[in-house]
Amino acid sequence: MGIFIAEGEKVVRRLVQSDIKIVSILLTEEWMAEYSPLLADRKVEEGVFVAGKKLLEEIVGYKLHQGIMAIGRVPEQAEVFASDKPRNGRRLLVALDGVANSENMGVIVRNCAAFGVEALIVGKTSCDPYLRRSVRNSMGTIFNLPIVKCEHLVTVLESMRNEHGLRIVAANPRDGAVDVSSADLSGDLCVVFGSEGDGISPEVLAACDTNVLIPMHRDVDSINVGSSVGVILYECARQRRQGAT
Repeated sequence: MGIFIAEGEKVVRRLVQSDIKIVSILLTEEWMAEYSPLLADRKVEEGVFVAGKKLLEEIVGYKLHQGIMAIGRVPEQAEVFASDKPRNGRRLLVALDGVANSENMGVIVRNCAAFGVEALIVGKTSCDPYLRRSVRNSMGTIFNLPIVKCEHLVTVLESMRNEHGLRIVAANPRDGAVDVSSADLSGDLCVVFGSEGDGISPEVLAACDTNVLIPMHRDVDSINVGSSVGVILYECARQRRQGAT
């Protein structure tokens, strides 16, 4: 089981409040005074270490803006459907193909958590969501989002369709894509996102049922993948809320 770094007060706080194992915490005396009650019943494997901010920065090798960081253990691999079907009866998952930028990954994780995604499926061509910058950009929301890493994304997508009845939707502005606001995103589905440069790979696209696009102005052909995830997941959430009324 690997380890990851959590840096910044909000990220470390969310780590402490989660069920994820903590290896160690390094913080200033000021933060120790505030965190003592939070850590009273929280196991920390190697201990909590207190030092001045200047010494902390010398130890970690870069300027530590908030004076607090921690090392946690990457949780065990989640199952694609780790829990019972959601209370509203509709599943929503996200799969990533070729998302290699760790900062984008963190934003995607945060969007998934914000819009009620059940699990994030990460193909082998995407970076690890537990990289330092990913964890930081997720603002610690990764600690409550099931992550599924897979070697064969196409196989997982086909299994979700054939065995669990999900529709596989590609965020792909080509190949007869429809406006995301016109597509039916209210049922059980998995939305697939690709890299900003090349998009979704041909083999993964072939495993998808439909393509959706975000309409844009002024000849802009694309936006950051993290932004795309936020827009499309918002539309999923909007349609689900509308269907529930």
